[in-house]
Amino acid sequence: MDLTNRGRAPSVSDEDCQRSAEALRNNNGNQAAAAREIDIPRTTFQDWIKSAAKKGLLGFQPVMPGYIVSTVSTQIGADGEKEREWVTQRPEPIDALAVPDGHSVKGVSSLVRDGQVQQQWIKTKADEPDPIRTAERIVEIFDGMKFKAPKVDEPKKADADCLSLFNIPDAHMGLYVWADEAAENWDLKKACRVYRKAFSDLVAMTPNNGTAIILAGGDQMHADSQQNQTARSGNQLDVDGRFDRVLLETCELFLDFVLCALQTHEKVIVRVLKGNHDPHPTAAVAYFLLASFRNEPRVTVDVSPSLFWIYQFGKVMLAGTHGHETKPPQMPGVMAARWPKIWGDTQFRYAHTFHVHHRAKYIHEDGGAIVETHHSPAPQDAWHYGRGFLSGRSLRSIIYHKEFGEFGGSVRPIIPE
Repeated sequence: MDLTNRGRAPSVSDEDCQRSAEALRNNNGNQAAAAREIDIPRTTFQDWIKSAAKKGLLGFQPVMPGYIVSTVSTQIGADGEKEREWVTQRPEPIDALAVPDGHSVKGVSSLVRDGQVQQQWIKTKADEPDPIRTAERIVEIFDGMKFKAPKVDEPKKADADCLSLFNIPDAHMGLYVWADEAAENWDLKKACRVYRKAFSDLVAMTPNNGTAIILAGGDQMHADSQQNQTARSGNQLDVDGRFDRVLLETCELFLDFVLCALQTHEKVIVRVLKGNHDPHPTAAVAYFLLASFRNEPRVTVDVSPSLFWIYQFGKVMLAGTHGHETKPPQMPGVMAARWPKIWGDTQFRYAHTFHVHHRAKYIHEDGGAIVETHHSPAPQDAWHYGRGFLSGRSLRSIIYHKEFGEFGGSVRPIIPE
């Protein structure tokens, strides 16, 4: 294939130029009629007649098609009469490019032959966004819109002397598991389905109490960023889904947990603890819930950045931490030293840690507090499965009476499918 003339308009022969010039004269300058006379499309005729004009086949009166008058020179005789006249014509300029909205010209390339522009390539680029206009546009879009979390009716009957603690330990949203490698297939979609069903069942098993506390024990998300590694150690993680999608699903999941607990409790308190897998997105989940329920007086979202959670309920002191920094046996001493007033005002003290994915009670009452670790509802990934770790999977609710301490609870096992 000959590419030497690629991008150039085809040249018009002298014969075709002559034919077009004669046809134009025969039809008194009517181009449409002249094109019909020689049986060619009008657009083709216009190209031919321009070439004919450039070759001087149309004369100079009137101005040749495709040209404009540049200068006119006149010679005047001694008697004051016009003797001669020179008309200088030049090709008419190329039509200006209509630059698209939001763009500006970046560069122009021209194909020039015999000093005349034959073709041009004009490059545009998107303009930098105007921050003022962007802000104005955002205001326009949200004008009149009011965000409102779904309204949940308050339960008709609830025991104000009791508190329900719903621990959500190590959900590891975004974890990917392949059954051939670790006994069960698991992904983000399945996690959302299983967790919603398990939590709904757990709430239904739990009595209607005045207060519900949803304590997210850390490692709500399996990965801290799109790097799919642990933030501190850099361990590679098996992740299903893009980071933003996992974060969105995690936020929506905990929003549904709150709505579910509101159906059976007069008020709900939420605290999202930081874990070793997700120290940064934890804040995003907490502030998402804070914004979602900012107009709901029955919901309190604690957005403290501390690794510790402390709460007093009558004679009961409750504490929580993920457990990757402060280990379970340390908790009674930490509780007594850092919150001595609450420690002294209470008779029953309980600390909840997570991280290890199995249930255990580390400290007996002779240490002043009972410290528990909890199951993770998530399956083991390939690394933990290969190392032979064993643990059950469940979600628990624990009931505390403000005068008598631990007062019961429920367990919702999660059985591998």
